[in-house]
Amino acid sequence: MTTANFPLPVPNLDNQEFWDQCRQRRLVLRRCLDCRSFHHPPNPNCPECASSNLEWVESPGKGKIYTYVITRQPVNPAFRERLPWGVVEVELEEGVHLVSNLVDCDADDIEIGMEVEVVFEAVNDEITLPKFRRVVQ
Repeated sequence: MTTANFPLPVPNLDNQEFWDQCRQRRLVLRRCLDCRSFHHPPNPNCPECASSNLEWVESPGKGKIYTYVITRQPVNPAFRERLPWGVVEVELEEGVHLVSNLVDCDADDIEIGMEVEVVFEAVNDEITLPKFRRVVQ
């Protein structure tokens, strides 16, 4: 577990289950039971059809880098020691996009289309963050 002095997500009624499952090292997504679409971030209604008939589904957490940005200047002093900081947008196999970080990879080695899989970083007792690592072929 790492001790965090940087900003952390704040669980709420819409995303509490997501964060609870991350603590169990499971990536879950919301799926609409009416139109079958997946969506993230979690919210009380489907963004495709507005249905509130939703379920949580475990994702294998595999996808590809859709886009990325490399931060070289800290936007918060707590990030200074992590620079350069690669922020990635991952398109999961389910079509959902998650913004996170790529671990075990230098920021300058990140490539669009790179295959990745989810890993989890326990920041404290309440928050475990989903991050991604390269899939080695």
